[in-house]
Amino acid sequence: MRSSIKLILMFLLACTLAAAQSATTEKRGDKSASGAAVNLPSETTVDSFMQQTLGYEPQVSWKISSIKPAPVPGLAQVDVVIANPQGQQLSRFYVTADGEHAVIGEIIPFGAKPFERAKNLLEKGLTGPSRGPNVAPVTIVEFGDLQCPACKAAQPAIEALVAAEPKARFVFQNFPLEMHNWAAKGAAYADCVGQASNEAFWKFIAKTYETQADITAENADEKLTALAEGAGVKGADIAGCAAASATKAHVDASLALGKSVNVTGTPTLFINGRTVGNVSQVPAEALKGLVDFAAKGGK
Repeated sequence: MRSSIKLILMFLLACTLAAAQSATTEKRGDKSASGAAVNLPSETTVDSFMQQTLGYEPQVSWKISSIKPAPVPGLAQVDVVIANPQGQQLSRFYVTADGEHAVIGEIIPFGAKPFERAKNLLEKGLTGPSRGPNVAPVTIVEFGDLQCPACKAAQPAIEALVAAEPKARFVFQNFPLEMHNWAAKGAAYADCVGQASNEAFWKFIAKTYETQADITAENADEKLTALAEGAGVKGADIAGCAAASATKAHVDASLALGKSVNVTGTPTLFINGRTVGNVSQVPAEALKGLVDFAAKGGK
């Protein structure tokens, strides 16, 4: 689902980038991570661009998630939730400083050690439950959303990778997507289960994905409480913990960590800082090869 919507957006925008207008661009002095001033387009401009680009297709809708400076100088970053009958996905594009061009694609790190920054940020900020040795040559991090169908689909591949790499450390970080109506609650329950029992956490995650289709915004508390109980912890205690402001702060910190390393969708894996998306579509031998390569220091 995530790939198909992204491809639709990329194709449609690529066909009609000339439709982007700059007449109503706001000249605001926001700053990028580099400290350089960035002219951000207004929501009115972005909405008009989306209407001109995708408005001919009545089954496609969108919601502007954020407009902010990109992590590189001179570009504005626009995040939009695109929806069609098949589902929703957060998509991203960039607007140039003149406000007259949009750029589609991923901004990826470059340099002699392109993954070092993300690796260091993750090492300092990881707070999620983990499996494997605490000190390991490779750390695999998953940013996941318990309501995300793509996360559920990727779990067999992730579990196979963890089983094949017993010397690697695996960490799960909550990254509930705004578009999902019970994902934040699921993240809160998962966070509390993880605090209560590392062993119960992995059972809770597996069972939540297994029963994902049965959980709704209306029954989430009941279902998640029962799943926590079934995982081996006291459901009532977990429900109370999930409603606490401290738990929300912990989940928000996990979200902020993901955003700091440019996570835009779920599931996203990091292998010693190297990003791997669309996990279920990556061959098992390629995933293992990435871990083995990282274990040797990229040599």
